[in-house]
Amino acid sequence: MVHLLRSLLHCPPSSACPCQRTNFLHPRIRASYSASAKLTFDDQKEDQKGFGDEDERGTGGLRFEGVVEREGGKVRLDQWLSKQLPRVSRARVQSSIRQGLAFVNGQPASKVSVTIKAGDVVECKLSGPTPSEAEPEDIALDIAFEDEHLIVINKPAHMVVHPAPGHSKGTLVNALLHHCGLPAMQLVTGSSGSQGGLLVSQEGDEEEDIVDGDEEAVEFQTPRRLEWSGPAPVIRPGIVHRLDKGTSGLLVVAKDDYTHEQLCNQFKARTVRRSYLSLTCGCPPPGIGRVDASIGRDPRDRKRMAAFPFASPNMRTRSAASKYRVLEILAEGGSSLLEWRLETGRTHQIRVHAQHLGYPLLGDDLYGGTKGAAEAKLLHRFPSVKHGPLRHMLAQIDRPCLHAQTLGFLHPWTGEELNFVRPPPEDFAVILQLLRMYGTVGV
Repeated sequence: MVHLLRSLLHCPPSSACPCQRTNFLHPRIRASYSASAKLTFDDQKEDQKGFGDEDERGTGGLRFEGVVEREGGKVRLDQWLSKQLPRVSRARVQSSIRQGLAFVNGQPASKVSVTIKAGDVVECKLSGPTPSEAEPEDIALDIAFEDEHLIVINKPAHMVVHPAPGHSKGTLVNALLHHCGLPAMQLVTGSSGSQGGLLVSQEGDEEEDIVDGDEEAVEFQTPRRLEWSGPAPVIRPGIVHRLDKGTSGLLVVAKDDYTHEQLCNQFKARTVRRSYLSLTCGCPPPGIGRVDASIGRDPRDRKRMAAFPFASPNMRTRSAASKYRVLEILAEGGSSLLEWRLETGRTHQIRVHAQHLGYPLLGDDLYGGTKGAAEAKLLHRFPSVKHGPLRHMLAQIDRPCLHAQTLGFLHPWTGEELNFVRPPPEDFAVILQLLRMYGTVGV
């Protein structure tokens, strides 16, 4: 696992930053390192002409200049730059373009998907990563399965998966470092991320953010600017997918490169089997339903995602579909227990689609499941003598009532089919039981 951890870090403590060595470049560029392509650094006092005021803000001091080769047709700017700089994540490249740090033939690139062609001169200054230290911490883990290749964790609610600004301690990564007997590691967070990270294998805008941008993926844990397609990327040791800070349940962590790659492939191929349980404000019509509504950044609040059921092709949204089943009608229809199975994996997908249905998750203040919304669905169904206990019950909810209950996949090394089930934790179970006391109907 040490090999995997160190291979996933841009700047390992034991060596100089790879950005400072010429082997950072693609072999074709490194071989020439001439007029066709060059990489320079601020401390070499290179000419800063062509870069605006944002050039001074959070950059890594790394400048690239190259000419698009004659062979081949048109290509996207972010794709081409990523191929020239294979040691730089595609998310970091896209972030730099969006910050106005990329130029084509002397003109600022308007977007990451701008088309370039043979002979175009491309300049880019890469936005810099922000390092953070992950220290081993003796934190108890609920381990569902472990062998030499992988570990399946039942994550508690309120645990952040990886260190980030504001969450430097108490994360799953801190706990895993201690559990596996590993030293402190330096992680790298990118700025203005996209793509939910996809861990190591940063994919482009055309790829879905399932691998690392899990459907209920990410707390917005960085104060830096976030783009529509996901949170700022973080190089995480062995983490294949994530759950929100407030979401409890099962997730798998790889211990070696091969396991990580194969698990990522299973997530991208949608062969990983997962289901989620949620408690809602109100109750959808009994039976099975499906939500088909694209998801993108909410234009009114950049910390939120939103559903766009009639998204046009030029909108910054991604297709998203969720299936759900009503398991129980609770509290005379004031709430319900739903099971979710997802066809796509978008950031906060269940929470956004539940809100889009009109039945947000209990405790999900970000997406409409506030105490006031829950009271509006519940109180009018019962006599006033019961309002006090109901209000007290709702006051105990301090996170979105969402739990990743099942997880199944093929073991990358043995081919064995592994399936895991973990019931909701105590806080979820207590609320469910209290709601049942006010009436329940199985469906």
